[in-house]
Amino acid sequence: MEIKKTHDTQYYIRCFKSLRRDRKKGGAPHKPILLLSVIQLIESGHITSNKIYLTPELVSVFKTNWAHLVNTDHHMLFPLPFYYMKSEPFWRLKANVGCEKWVEAKSAMRTFANLNEAVRYAEIDEDLFLVLKDPHLCNELKVFLLENYFPETKQHYPHSIQFGDLDAIAKQIIEEPVSDYQNRIQELEQTLGDSDYQQEIFIRSHIFKREIPRLYDNTCCISGLRIDATVNASMIDACHIIPFSDSHNDSITNGLALCPNLHRAFDRGLIGIDDDYRVIITPNFTEPKESAYSIMQFSGQRILLPREERYYPDLVGLGIHRKLYGYLMYHFSTSDY
Repeated sequence: MEIKKTHDTQYYIRCFKSLRRDRKKGGAPHKPILLLSVIQLIESGHITSNKIYLTPELVSVFKTNWAHLVNTDHHMLFPLPFYYMKSEPFWRLKANVGCEKWVEAKSAMRTFANLNEAVRYAEIDEDLFLVLKDPHLCNELKVFLLENYFPETKQHYPHSIQFGDLDAIAKQIIEEPVSDYQNRIQELEQTLGDSDYQQEIFIRSHIFKREIPRLYDNTCCISGLRIDATVNASMIDACHIIPFSDSHNDSITNGLALCPNLHRAFDRGLIGIDDDYRVIITPNFTEPKESAYSIMQFSGQRILLPREERYYPDLVGLGIHRKLYGYLMYHFSTSDY
């Protein structure tokens, strides 16, 4: 059955024409750039509903469009348009549970970290999403934005999406020596402003979360759980061996692929991994032995490892994790297994 739209293309052209923007320096370009970026991701299939999530892809396309279209000295701040677009009739912010009042505090939403923590997603009108799913109508809105807001630079608009910056970051995470990667992050922290640095770390964290499960074939390295989701949702977590806040290290060898319950157990020190890649369980907790979800059942079991040895979890990091939680007092021989 065909879904009847309440608002048509002309309605959204009128909305796009009257965007509420700071008028200094010829008018802030942030909202038009964000709309063009959302349109591109809908066209390419990266956005599949009227829910607009904060993703590395959206940030990447926003930065690319900014570089090609903006010729004024405005500062490229992604959080501003994503938050302030809520003043437009077609854009609504959905807060994370408990963050509703925080989202209302405009000053708090100027940094990327706060925006990411407080906002679950933005929601556009279902009518607008249906318009943007129609190639002809979508192109009409895109052309309007380019001609109305970027008449001098519209010829530079990149009509095809390329995520070269994301690919470069993924290569750093996968291939760079740990010390080089840590130096890179420290340099970024020293040279970027707070919000730009937070944005950079957000992108790198998401790529780390994507690449670790891939290297482990989307399988929990302890339990062997593997679920191939039919929606864009991972059932296997990327777990830092040494937290990023302590290590500044998103390198592949600082990661393990774990299902959520074992991820929490590892982060809380209930589980460690020895130098033979076998599971150590702390004796400082109890659980029903007959439970199918028992953690104790994995004691002494060797974890699953990536196919290539260069991606194996770092033994130094695993040793630091054991020391942090007092595992150095536990030594196992092969007879214990």
